[in-house]
Amino acid sequence: YNGDIAAKMAAFIQEQGGCLSSEDMAAHTSDWEEPICTDYRGVTCWESPPSNQGVAALEALNIVEGFDLATMGSQTADTYHHLIESMRLAFADAFRYVADPGQAQVPTTQMLSKDFARTRRALIDPKRAMSTVPYGQVQGGSDTVYISVVDGDGDACSFIYSIYSNFGSGLVVPDTGIVLHNRGALFSLDPDHPNALAGGKRPYHTIIPALATVDDELYLCYGVMGAFMQPQGHLQVISNLVDFGMDPQQALNALRFIVTEEDVALEEGLSPEVLRDLESRGHRTRTISSYYRGMSGGFGGAQLIQRDPETGVLSGASEPRKDGCAVGW
Repeated sequence: YNGDIAAKMAAFIQEQGGCLSSEDMAAHTSDWEEPICTDYRGVTCWESPPSNQGVAALEALNIVEGFDLATMGSQTADTYHHLIESMRLAFADAFRYVADPGQAQVPTTQMLSKDFARTRRALIDPKRAMSTVPYGQVQGGSDTVYISVVDGDGDACSFIYSIYSNFGSGLVVPDTGIVLHNRGALFSLDPDHPNALAGGKRPYHTIIPALATVDDELYLCYGVMGAFMQPQGHLQVISNLVDFGMDPQQALNALRFIVTEEDVALEEGLSPEVLRDLESRGHRTRTISSYYRGMSGGFGGAQLIQRDPETGVLSGASEPRKDGCAVGW
């Protein structure tokens, strides 16, 4: 970034006590990246590579693929338990290994291998939540906006943008209208961690636009807003579509969970029997209700377009928990 706006941004950040310089702005480059993918029951799911957290969504899909969710049934305690534990394992690995690949060796290939998923899956007790979640040995609020667009030729754009926390850093560069983000909050302060805080380095990143294909043809263009809810939302939406045969809007309307460091948050409306069953397996739970379901810390906000691979007909769906709409012409 060069020119007057870049100079204003650098000068303003330094006035606020920051370290970013005009040289840092000029040295920045944006890269065309190869997406990463995995096959989930015949559907190829595509995500952004590290330092984004898309690998967590794909690893969770690989883990849960070994369980017969369709037989367990939608919105049952068994299905919730296996999805939650798979997501917890995937997050443990993402938080341990994901970093700027230009600065650290990120073992993406190993994390996405079916053999690795098999070893992680073996840690799941069908009747008991893990008290601690170890990371795997792979070597030998919500200010996000998401847009899904598909044209008549089947070309798709999955686009997501965020400044991370509410109003990002809370700082606006004078005379520009540019709000500075606070993505640096996702660096680790452990100097030995691959995602350790350092200059000229990308932090662990939450935003992950996604696509899915069947037989190399577009099947889904989708995304879920909501920080660490994003890979969890991807896991649950894909499972709803593939395992339970839901249509796009049903897949977004279905009740969700969100795994946090402290507990598992569940959505109001979940059967009391399912809630009691999950707690009996050792899950610490709480319920999020009403307006707060779509707020920061809630269940995210999804937008989705599904393309019928045989007819090319497009079906759009929009998140019921927050603003958004599906439009076709």
